[in-house]
Amino acid sequence: DGVWSEVVSLPNGLMRQARSAKDHAPIKAAISAQLAVAVAILTFAPVRLSNLASIELGQNLTKPGGPNTPYWLVFPHYDVKNRIDLNFKFDQDLTDLIDEYVHQFRPALLRGSNASWLFPGEAGNPKVAVTFSLQITRRIQKAVGLRITVHQFRHAAAAIYLKHRPGDYETVRRLLGHRD
Repeated sequence: DGVWSEVVSLPNGLMRQARSAKDHAPIKAAISAQLAVAVAILTFAPVRLSNLASIELGQNLTKPGGPNTPYWLVFPHYDVKNRIDLNFKFDQDLTDLIDEYVHQFRPALLRGSNASWLFPGEAGNPKVAVTFSLQITRRIQKAVGLRITVHQFRHAAAAIYLKHRPGDYETVRRLLGHRD
């Protein structure tokens, strides 16, 4: 319980670091902000690494209710391993965190590109998934002292949910996008 609380609070700490480094180390600050958003998304929507790395603004991440409404993270069935639609409505705190990253930090990572990836890599491509996974895992380990991989967020989500609602495997199945 204590470690998971630290993981859940990590995005706010990373964003504070990013804000304080923005003027003197803009790329380093942008990467901290990027990791803050990635960890926050994983604690809210435990998607697979390939889906996380390929989130596209306006495609997978939208505000269907208008600019002052929460984000929705949507992956149509053809973009998901098990061919099941995934839809997550984010809360206002996560929406605000993403907006701050997108408007204040992400431009430094675009390096002149106009790519629409939430997590841009080089040459207009999305960030390389393996690199992204290692960055996330290392930053979590440095902050909380425990090695947690991107995939382990899926296991944690299932375990935490079932701890509070024993036997509700159907909700876990849908949350994780499993067929059974």
